[in-house]
Order: sequence, then C-alpha cells, then structure tokens
Amino acid sequence: MIQPPHQQSFFLFGPRGTGKSSWVRAHYPDAAYVDLLDDETYRRLLARPSTLTELLEPPRRGVPRGSRRGQRGQVVVIDEVQKVPALLDEVHRQIEARGTQFVLTGSSARKLRKQGTNLLAGRAFTYSLFPLTARELGDDFDLARALRFGTLPMAVTSRAPARYLSSYARTYLREEVEQEGLTRQIGSFARFLETASFSQAACLSVAQVATDAQVHRKVVEDYFGILRDLLLSHELPVFSRRAKRELMTKRKFYFFDVGLYRTLRPRGPLDSEAELNGPAFETLCLQELMALNHYLEAGFDFFHWRTRKHEEVDLVLYGEKGLLAFELKAGSRLREADFRALELFGGDYPEARLILVYTGTRAERRKGIELIPADRFFATAGDILLGDV
Repeated sequence: MIQPPHQQSFFLFGPRGTGKSSWVRAHYPDAAYVDLLDDETYRRLLARPSTLTELLEPPRRGVPRGSRRGQRGQVVVIDEVQKVPALLDEVHRQIEARGTQFVLTGSSARKLRKQGTNLLAGRAFTYSLFPLTARELGDDFDLARALRFGTLPMAVTSRAPARYLSSYARTYLREEVEQEGLTRQIGSFARFLETASFSQAACLSVAQVATDAQVHRKVVEDYFGILRDLLLSHELPVFSRRAKRELMTKRKFYFFDVGLYRTLRPRGPLDSEAELNGPAFETLCLQELMALNHYLEAGFDFFHWRTRKHEEVDLVLYGEKGLLAFELKAGSRLREADFRALELFGGDYPEARLILVYTGTRAERRKGIELIPADRFFATAGDILLGDV
C-alpha cells in the first residue's frame, strides 16, 4: 500500500510486528542493510556514529556481520534507527554529499523526540505501517478471526496466534520498556497494561486507571506516554468544531491492534463475549480506516464526539474531503437508541455523512443514516474515505 517516490529517502515507522523489515527487504532486495538489532553493529555505531560512513565504503576487514556495504547510488536501509538517533547526522551528510537514498525504519519515535531530532529537516518523507487491512488481505480476511486475534501479519498466518500474541506482549515488556529505563517498575507497568485494556474504545480517565492499577497518577501519565511513543496506542480527541452542545473533553483510548487488546484484557467468568466484542469491533474498524487514510492519503483527522449527556458518536473523520460520522455496532440487531447519537450529530452538522456499521446483513438508509453491513464496510472502506461510494 505504501508507494514512496523514486530515489526519495524516507522514514517508515510502525509498531514491532507490522512487517516493516519484511516490506523493506521485499521492495529493496539489493539495498545495503544496517541492522541495529544486531548487537555488534549496534554497539559499534552507538560508540561511533561516524562509523556509518565507513560501512558504506568499499569492503574492508572488520565489517560487522549486521551490515552489508553499499555503493554510490545504492539504497541504504537502517533498521530500527531510533536505537542510535545520532546516526541521523551521518545520514544527513550522506544525503547532502552523495545523494544516497536512505530507508529508515523505526518502532519508536521516543528517543528521536527526546534528543530533539528533526527527522532530517524535511529531506526524508515519513510513512507509517499498520496492521494488515482487510483490503490487503482480500479473500483471506476473516472477520471472526480478526476480532479475536487482530491483523498483525504473524497473527494472521500463525497456527497458534494466541501464543504469538502472548509472546508479542512479553517482548515489548522486556525489550522496549526495559530499554526505556523502567526496569525496576516492570511489575507496575504490567499491571498498568491490564488496567488500561479496560479503557479500550472508551473515554480515558487517567485517575481511574491509576487507582485500579495501584500506581501513582504521574507514573500512569508517563506510561500512557510510553504507549504513544512506542506506537502501541491511539488517543482520539473530541470533535468540537462549531460545537452546539456542551461536550466531554476526555480523549478516547485504543491499543493499536485488536489482538494486543484481547491479549492484555483479563477475562473472568463474569466477562461476556459481547462485552469484549464491542470494543474489539470498534477497534478493528478504526484500524482499517486509519491505515487506509494514511495509505490512500485521504487526509482525514480522527476524533470522537461525546456530549455531557453521554450521547456519543464512536468515530468522526474530518478533512478536506468532508465530514464522516461512524457508529460501530458489533451486534446484528439494531434498536432505536442506536440511531440517536448520529441523529443528534447530523442535526448539528447537516453536511456530515452519517454511517452505522453493524454485523447484520441488510444495507439501507434510515433517518438519513446509511446502514452498512460489516462485510461490505471492510470491502469498501477505502472507497468511503475517497468519496467513491
């Protein structure tokens, strides 16, 4: 889905497991490759970032096994560039001096931002990679499986997706969070993750999460910051343009993938499947729309809408192409109350396109609201964003 311009350097950000390395190797098979997950390469470049220039010169003895040399005019890939942010100064020099094309992948913007890195001052574009979309999966898209295990590539292809997702969550705890200096607080961070999962697809109360996780509020605020920095979560602000009603101000919280949410969310005998499926369905729809909005360059910003009287529209998209309001229902049967919030929103914003996605089978228009079955929604989400349907 990503189509970067020819010979243009770019960043490719995305959480671990979204397939960045596989994508790069498939699209740039002859590139010189610098792998910062290789310990020897990482240590050498961390100690002396200028060594990057040496690695890209003609072969000499002592080349780290985590890199392949490049030649003038070749593409150079640096995998997990956030591990050594100082490398970007060398990258900048190579772009200016030799016109080298760099492909820079990363699963965290945290260190880059902390060190004030300017992402090469506009000399490199920025792209993101998301979990797989229904559009990419085509006939292999399975709604029931996606609602349970999400759409990370390995979760889609694995014969043991639950085991993979459990390992994925532990990997982030061990490799990412410990590297961010939270080693002594790993236990409290693990409790925080479980507690935060109860806020999926809901307005976020940091104070409530802190109380439930038994962690100080300031620490919880930092933890949510880590999730954002590691690209593990999304937080949607309230849509308040030309507001005619008193609105809530809290952001809406989502882990970035359904499978990660379901893995972190504790489940006991009092938890019904319907209770879990609601946030899961809403998250899966959000994943699809966010990814396609980026890949198709539709240009929408994402919001939610919630009044002080608790009338809520799950998802609001606003941009040059228009105003879209989505209600996302995991059920196949609809009640009059399911239309209420969209009707109110449509009254305040008559120019909005009102869409209710549900797991039923009938497509129709009711009270100015388009009813779209889930299978049709996932087949046409990109066309909806572009205004083609």
